[in-house]
Amino acid sequence: MENNSRRTFLGLCLGGLAVGAAASATYPLYRYLAPRQADTNAGKVVIPEKDVPLGEAKFFEFAGAAAVLVRTTKGELIALSAVCTHLGCIVQWEKDKQSFLCPCHAGYYTAEGTVISGPPPRPLPKLPVSVADGSITIG
Repeated sequence: MENNSRRTFLGLCLGGLAVGAAASATYPLYRYLAPRQADTNAGKVVIPEKDVPLGEAKFFEFAGAAAVLVRTTKGELIALSAVCTHLGCIVQWEKDKQSFLCPCHAGYYTAEGTVISGPPPRPLPKLPVSVADGSITIG
């Protein structure tokens, strides 16, 4: 009789371990495949005006993707998606040329996001920008 209860106990322990292992293998897969939770603040990003000097760019996350805010040498503020329209690489700001370079296949964009050369099929998507009280609001 004691042998039977020991087998039952070991069977339950082994079953519990199997369930735990299956759950720990399945949960990351579920989190990867499940849609992202909507962030309540994903619609707007606020950046202090002093953080973007003339001719500079500031990269940030907007609605779950990379974005960039550029202050051109003329003082104009432009917010763009930083995701290349060719294969989805993140563009890099080249301050000396005042343009964006996609490092994957050498696609070039102007500071306004227009394609200059390379394989990108479309310009970088623009994001709405407003300035008030020393703060830049994107979105």
